[in-house]
Amino acid sequence: MERRSFLKKAAVGASAGALAAPALAQSQPTINWRLASSFPKSLDTIYGAAETFSKRVSQLTGGKFNIRVFAGGEVVPALQVLDAVQAGTVEMGHSASYYYFGKDPTFAFDAAVPFGLNSRQQTAWFDQGGGRELTREFFREYGVMNFQGGNTGAQMGGWFRREIKTVKDLNGLKMRISAFAGRVMQPLGLVPQQIAGGDIYPALEKGTIDAAEWIGPYDDEKLGFNKVAPFYYTPGWWEPSLQVSFYVGIKEWEKLPKEYQAALETATYESHVVMQAEYDARNPVALARMLKQGVKLRAFSKEIMEACSKSATSFMEEEASKNAKFRKIYEPWKRFRQDQNQWFSVAESTMQNFMISRK
Repeated sequence: MERRSFLKKAAVGASAGALAAPALAQSQPTINWRLASSFPKSLDTIYGAAETFSKRVSQLTGGKFNIRVFAGGEVVPALQVLDAVQAGTVEMGHSASYYYFGKDPTFAFDAAVPFGLNSRQQTAWFDQGGGRELTREFFREYGVMNFQGGNTGAQMGGWFRREIKTVKDLNGLKMRISAFAGRVMQPLGLVPQQIAGGDIYPALEKGTIDAAEWIGPYDDEKLGFNKVAPFYYTPGWWEPSLQVSFYVGIKEWEKLPKEYQAALETATYESHVVMQAEYDARNPVALARMLKQGVKLRAFSKEIMEACSKSATSFMEEEASKNAKFRKIYEPWKRFRQDQNQWFSVAESTMQNFMISRK
C-alpha cells in the first residue's frame, strides 16, 4: 500500500514537472524587433552574421524573441544604421563602427584602426583587455550598446585599374576606402571616396573611381571587382582585422527580461566566431579561383607601407592630443598592441613564417 501511494505521488510530481517548463516559457513576453544591417544580402558572410544571430536568439528563447533582419537600404541607408538605432527607428543595427568616423574618429576602435590589431588580438582586447568597457562608455553617449558581431580577419589592399608602385602613384587616385584609411592617405595625395558596398561595382566599372577596397577574396569575387580592375593588392594595412558590431538601443536593452538579454549576448558572440571561421575557410579558395582567371596579385611596396604607417601614427598622435575621448581609448589600446606584437613575435609569427616557407 505504501509503495503504491509513493508511486502515485511520484507520477503526480512528474506530471507537474512536465508542465512547469512550458508554463515558464509562456510567462515570458513575445517581443519583435527590427535590425538594420549596413550590408547587402548577396554577402552571405558579413550580412549572414545578422541572420545567424537572429535565428539563434529565436532558438534560445523558444521563439518568443524574434528579430527581423533588413539589408542595407531596406529600412535606412546602409551608412546610417547607427543613427537609426540612436533615434529608435530600429531596435538594433549591424554595421562597421568606423563608418561613423566623421562623427568622431574614436568609433574606429570598435572596428579597425590602421596598422592595428589582428583578429585574435582585437577579440582579446575587447574581451580581456578593457576594450569592451572603454568602447561601451563611449557608445553610451549615443544611447547605444555595442556587441561583437563578427570579424573579417586581415583584409586585402583593394582593386586597382592600374599598378601602384610608389607613393607618387597615389597622387590624385580616387579610391573607395574606409574613412580612417582615407584620412591617413590624403596627405599622400589619394582622394578617398566613402561608398556603400552595394554601390562600389558600378562606380569602379564606370571609372568614377580608380580603385576600391572591400574585404577579401570571397566577398570581392561575389561583388565582381575582378571583372573591372585587374590588379589586386595586399595587405589591407588599414584593416589588419575588421570587427563588425551589433548595436542595441540602451532603452530597448533595459526593457528586455534578463533571460532575453543573456540570449542576445550569447547569440552575438556565436555570430562573431562563425563569421571569422567562414572567411578563413572561404577566402583561400576564392583567391585561387580568381588567380586562375587572370587576376594580378601584387603587394604594396615597402615605400608605400612605410609612408602610410608614418601618416597613420602622425594622425593618431595628433587626434589624441586634441580629442580626450580618442585619447582615453588610444593610450591603453596602444600599450596592448605593443604587448601583443611582442608576444606574437615570440611564438605565433615564428611558427607561421616557418610553415609558410615550406612547400
